[in-house]
Amino acid sequence: MSSTDLLLTFNAGSSTVKIGIFAIDGGKARRIGKGVIDLRAEPLSLCLSRGSQAFDVPLKTSITEDLRSVIDESLALLADHFDVAATRAAGHRVVHGGDRFTSAIGLDDAAIDAVDALTPLAPLHQPQALRFIRALRHLKPRLAQTASFDTAFHATQDDLVRRFAIPRALHEEGVKRYGFHGLSYKFIAGELARKAPRAAKAVVAHLGSGASLCALDQGVSRDCSMGFSTLDGIPMATRPGWLDPGVILHLAGERKQSFTEIEELLYHRSGLLGLSGISADTRDLLKDGRPEARQAIDFFTLRIAGEIGRMAVTLRGLDAVVFTAGIGEHQSEIRAGVAKRLSWLGLAIDEKANSANEFMISTGESRIAAHVIATDEEQIIADEALSLLGSG
Repeated sequence: MSSTDLLLTFNAGSSTVKIGIFAIDGGKARRIGKGVIDLRAEPLSLCLSRGSQAFDVPLKTSITEDLRSVIDESLALLADHFDVAATRAAGHRVVHGGDRFTSAIGLDDAAIDAVDALTPLAPLHQPQALRFIRALRHLKPRLAQTASFDTAFHATQDDLVRRFAIPRALHEEGVKRYGFHGLSYKFIAGELARKAPRAAKAVVAHLGSGASLCALDQGVSRDCSMGFSTLDGIPMATRPGWLDPGVILHLAGERKQSFTEIEELLYHRSGLLGLSGISADTRDLLKDGRPEARQAIDFFTLRIAGEIGRMAVTLRGLDAVVFTAGIGEHQSEIRAGVAKRLSWLGLAIDEKANSANEFMISTGESRIAAHVIATDEEQIIADEALSLLGSG
């Protein structure tokens, strides 16, 4: 391949898509630009960045079920700034790979159907990725496409960790803990190995609107707070995290709520938004002086710290805590709140380093290191896509 070849990556969320533009340079994928489309916005626009330049480009199209017009116009706009005709492959983030896909794959019709068959395991996230995959396949039928799975990184977890205390037949049918945010954790594992090789046993806190934690032992996933679904674990912007199943029984039984109503409650009206009744955004809550806002922040940091303690048991020790993603990388107050609750473990934060979002935010006397590392899921998607192209 020449140095002018490109890779595109599509990181589709429930309401946004991040597009990565990578040059294939010396056998490696090097980011040269990125774009973001908020699919909820009216009118639509492509927020595009290249180097130090960033600008919004309006889209003339509107949202359709198959998303073909959105992708078609976006590719045309990208072509004004990049040699899109030199694109050799498109890599996609797919939330769920089940037990079938434990590594990235090339996407042909059979593979796309197999990914679609896993939709019941991720009903809100899987269809979005599939829409982008199918739209691009329709528009560019000769373009190679790959899928990188959020669940794949956690396939290394012990069977004991992945089980629920339910009838064994259900486990065999796939009702088990899968874990998510795996592309982020894979990137962080690589950064830890490069920047802090002594941090063999680490708990990584991926804190954004969706949030989870992962226990890493020598860069290998051993535990994760998210389980069967992306509702599990610590509280998130609008998702509750751990919830007594009896609450669901109560809502369905005593309150006669429908499946749709309960799903809406769990995915969109719970978490920090539900706790505070004010906002799902920790930035808003940190600025708000009302006690409900403070309680939501305290609840968030309490559950994060508690999960770190639980994962230390899985790891049988703890060398480091890593904060990543939007909240983890940029909100020092949240990191300080978590660290304060872990002071009994010997974690001590350097206030100046923490305020500056530095890589090392723990003091020299701290028994546990604390790091801030920016994650890059698109880089992992690009790397895996390039690996598949090289082996094809």
